[in-house]
Amino acid sequence: MSLTPSDRATFKTEIARRLSPSPWAEIDLTLEEFGAKVSSWSGDAFSYVIAMLRGIDDAMLRQLAEHLNIETGADSVFDAPPFWEEGKLRVFLSHISAHKVFASEVQATLSGFGISAFVAHEDIEPDAEWQDEIEKALRTCDALIALLNPEFNLSNWTDQEVGYALGRGIPVFSVRLGMDPYGLFGRKQAFNGNGKDALQVAEELFDAYRIHPKTSDKMADAIVDKFIVSNSFAEAKVNCRLVEELTIWKPDYEKRLRGAVESNGQIKHSWGVADRIEALLAKRAPDPVGDGQAAVMDGEIPF
Repeated sequence: MSLTPSDRATFKTEIARRLSPSPWAEIDLTLEEFGAKVSSWSGDAFSYVIAMLRGIDDAMLRQLAEHLNIETGADSVFDAPPFWEEGKLRVFLSHISAHKVFASEVQATLSGFGISAFVAHEDIEPDAEWQDEIEKALRTCDALIALLNPEFNLSNWTDQEVGYALGRGIPVFSVRLGMDPYGLFGRKQAFNGNGKDALQVAEELFDAYRIHPKTSDKMADAIVDKFIVSNSFAEAKVNCRLVEELTIWKPDYEKRLRGAVESNGQIKHSWGVADRIEALLAKRAPDPVGDGQAAVMDGEIPF
C-alpha cells in the first residue's frame, strides 16, 4: 500500500529526528543501507537527513522507520506532545512517587540548561489518559534519567520505562540516590546524587549531555540559545565558556553569535566576552570536516 504525501512527510520528519543526533558516519551508513544517496552538506544533521530521504521509495521508507522503532497507527508519534519545550533536549525523568518533589526540582533546574524534562505528575493534565501520555513521552524523548531512590525497582512502572528507553537505544543515565543501578542498565555509569541538591545534579547531567554523541547536536543548539539570552555579565561569561567548548559547530552559529554580541547589552558590555566570541569565530573554518558537514568530534563516552 502506497504512502500518502502526509504519511511520507511525517515518516521523513520522525526519521530525521531519530537519526540526526547520531555521528555523521552512522547517519550515512544507515541512509545508504536503505537506498538513500548521500552527499556533502553544509547544514545541520536534521536538514541533511530530510534532504537525503527525498529519493527513497515508500517500501524502503517503511523499512527504515521500522529499523528505527518508529511506531505507526494508534501508536504514532507524529502528533508532538505539548509538554516538550521547543528547541530543548527531551528527557524522561523516571522516578517513584514518594520522591516526586525532588524530581520536580530537577525538572525545573534542567530547563535552565536547555533540557526539557518530563515528570508524569507535573506534565499530565488531570483529564488526560495518563498512561497514553507516559507512552507518548517515552516514544518521543531523546534520553532518560532514572532517579534511583530506594525501592525504585519495586514500582510497577519504572523498570518498564527504563527498559523501553534501552530498547530504543537512547542514552539512559541513572542518578544514585540511595540505590545502585541494576539489571540491563547496571553497566552504565551512574551519577552520585547522594547529598546533592537539584542544581548540582542538573549541572552534572548537563555536562554529560553536551558531550554525548547522541545528544550533543541538540545541546549545541541549546547552548547557543542560552548564550544569546544571557541575563547578566556573569552569566554571559559562563555561557561564553560553554560556546567555546562546543564539539559541534553549525553554519548559522556565526551570524547568531555576532547578532547576540550586538543586541544583548549583557554580552556586549561583559568584559572580554565580545573579544572571546570574535576570536572563536576566527578559529572556526567554514568547513571544519572538509566534506561540507557540521563539525562533530566524538569521543569515547562511558554511558
